[in-house]
Amino acid sequence: MHPITRFAPSPTGLLHAGNAFAALYCAHWASEHHARLLLRIEDIDHTRCLPHFADAILEDLHWLGLKWEEPVRKQSEHTQAYQQAIEMLRETGFIYPCFCTRKAIRAELDSIGLAPHSEDAASYYPGTCRQIALAEQEKRMGREPFAWRLDVGKAVARIGIAPGWHDINGLLHPAGLTHDVIIGRKDIAYSYHLAVVVDDAAQGVTHVIRGEDLQSSTGIHRLLQTLLGLPEPAYLHHPLLKTPTGERLAKRIGSSTLRNLRETGVNPERLRHYLLHECQHVWPFIDSDQAAILASLGEK
Repeated sequence: MHPITRFAPSPTGLLHAGNAFAALYCAHWASEHHARLLLRIEDIDHTRCLPHFADAILEDLHWLGLKWEEPVRKQSEHTQAYQQAIEMLRETGFIYPCFCTRKAIRAELDSIGLAPHSEDAASYYPGTCRQIALAEQEKRMGREPFAWRLDVGKAVARIGIAPGWHDINGLLHPAGLTHDVIIGRKDIAYSYHLAVVVDDAAQGVTHVIRGEDLQSSTGIHRLLQTLLGLPEPAYLHHPLLKTPTGERLAKRIGSSTLRNLRETGVNPERLRHYLLHECQHVWPFIDSDQAAILASLGEK
């Protein structure tokens, strides 16, 4: 059986060089390992994802020369599967409603001496709503907005151990679980964490190839896979393409979008080779003019 991997961009803007590097990294790995490459559009966040960006992703990836197996999976077309996962976690008691606002969480963090804007605070939840009685939960759910949080401590206690994750070489890594993450909320019914594990299982993904910025989320994904009875893929977290000053490329840097590069006259074959074999994970063209870009990436 051939391995299966996927490239899964979100249509919150035009693809940039960093996205192209990630796509090519996946495609290169798939080619080297005789794997099937799938494409998934992660558009579950309807507050930020737009249909015309989804169309642009397909157009830009075709221009780049990426080839994948059809059909393309769109998260927005599979919300029933995510809802079923929510119901399963609710029935087994692994999620609970959290009524805390961001302001209330910041105040709680401040009261325990954790600066609200520190790195730790960005992913920390003090567990305020974890012990609310069931009757009180039901009463408040009828009148207050809430988010579903995963009770990590309860889940790990039920399993007996925090499930680690395996990389593509078979090495086991610790889960690194720290707090009760949000699984769904009022404005976005299903979180990235929930949707991605359901999608990977539905698509039969055996190897998840993605950026190193998502490595810290892998423990939560393994925990959800275990709770939902889903298979465990192997993981590879590749380096990110960064600016010369070490910053991660962002979609707001318009000069680095694939659309801009294409309109500038960049040769897609030259761009593919540059990203995979020459750039050393640095994109030096942030402030470059058209002539400088074409000198490196134009027709030879």
